[in-house]
Amino acid sequence: MAVSAPSVLRRALLYVPASSPKMLAKSLTLTADNITYDLEDSVTASNKATARQSLHAHLSALATKPPGIGELAVRINAVSTPHALADLAALAALPHLDTVVVPKVNHASDLHFVTDVLRHSAPARHHHATAPSQPPPPPPIKIIALVESARAILNLAQICAATPQLDGLVFAAEDFALDLSLTRTPGLAEFLYARSSIVTAARAFNLPSAIDLVCTSYRGAEGARRLEDECRDGRGMGFNGKQCIHPSQVEAVQRMFAPSEAEVAWAVRVVIADEKASAAGRGAWTLEGKMIDAPVVGKAHAVVAKAERCGFDIHGIKQEWQRQEPE
Repeated sequence: MAVSAPSVLRRALLYVPASSPKMLAKSLTLTADNITYDLEDSVTASNKATARQSLHAHLSALATKPPGIGELAVRINAVSTPHALADLAALAALPHLDTVVVPKVNHASDLHFVTDVLRHSAPARHHHATAPSQPPPPPPIKIIALVESARAILNLAQICAATPQLDGLVFAAEDFALDLSLTRTPGLAEFLYARSSIVTAARAFNLPSAIDLVCTSYRGAEGARRLEDECRDGRGMGFNGKQCIHPSQVEAVQRMFAPSEAEVAWAVRVVIADEKASAAGRGAWTLEGKMIDAPVVGKAHAVVAKAERCGFDIHGIKQEWQRQEPE
């Protein structure tokens, strides 16, 4: 159900308060897969209109997207509030806005509303074909849904099927804990069912992104350790990215959710050896004593593709291992 426009690599999703002129300016100097300007939780009710206007001016002033940023997004207010329509109407037509992050998605109808407003507010991006002599419009705006409640977990299948513009799911742990009266613990065991459900749904509906919870500790050695532990745990569960609330978290998140050099080298070796095994009519074979079959080969191809998007020199690694043979 993913939108047809190419999806960016989205390992770290960094929230930037739209109400802070200083942070708006600083955001353009950062290197990050995703910058999400927040009009929701970081903006008080009395400041919603001002923050929206500031963000519109900020994005309108961009001649091009900064080279270090893969994706520019905005977290609008919840569809249940009167602010969501105003957010979408003000920002949807801006050419450098790639994605809308929708909070508190409980039902498919929440995404139906957002999709309809986007198509109405920016019809050139969603409906109209251009003449060959005209430059193509920006691709359709993608949608990311924040999963924050028990109701959302039960409705994941309908939510994932709600719109072809849906490009990912994000787990909002603090609101989920509030909804279920949970106490967050360092081991995160209380979120196991919800997190696993989100990853499974994202995979089942072929959504490019499943983004894990925020690490609320980010200062000092303890914060860095906690962040890496959470990244390792989330990646092991199947998440391919994590939310960040401070720029200092971005480097670690992007590194932890990228393949390691050893993983990439192994995957390249599997791919090269499999081509030779297939040519010889061998469906299963071994490498360093480990059985290699179709699922292993499929995962190796996925690792190589992701590594290339993360900046690895795949051509050079393939040259290094070009003599790899199946055992």
